[in-house]
Amino acid sequence: MTDDAADRQQAIEEVRGDRVRTEELLAAIDPGAFETVGLGGGDWSLKDLLGHLESWEQHALDAIEAWGRGEQPPIADALRTLGTDEVNRREVAKKTAGSADEIREGAADTHAKLLQAFEGATDAWWRAPAVEGETPTHGQRLGGILGGDLGLFRHDPDHWDDLRSFATEHPAR
Repeated sequence: MTDDAADRQQAIEEVRGDRVRTEELLAAIDPGAFETVGLGGGDWSLKDLLGHLESWEQHALDAIEAWGRGEQPPIADALRTLGTDEVNRREVAKKTAGSADEIREGAADTHAKLLQAFEGATDAWWRAPAVEGETPTHGQRLGGILGGDLGLFRHDPDHWDDLRSFATEHPAR
């Protein structure tokens, strides 16, 4: 998907397919290492990463609700005032108290809700400006919230190299 085209069906396929690949990579890792830090050479665990991915999907869902009220989404202000790194740090910190099962269930639930929201959206809504008077459409804005190095809606792939490396260090039995 290019950054100037945010087709709803393609977004659904990419978000769904990318998560399937993420789950495959997670399955290649020893479940006992789910809370072991060191992912990507840093201080995140798999639990932190899954919480991080879930947070951004929740930001997208919150944006959909905010746009329904004619407002800017909360993540827009957070990114403007805090920046991406601090938003990520705070979101991961919020989830550290949750159990591994809670994080897994929360991530799966939020992912399902996100896909339902995308599937329930009309193409007209998807292509409409997110906030009156602005050019970016709902689809483009959502794609940006869920975006990564590969473009709109491609956040999960940004973490695949780290997951592969972690799987080498902590292979599933």
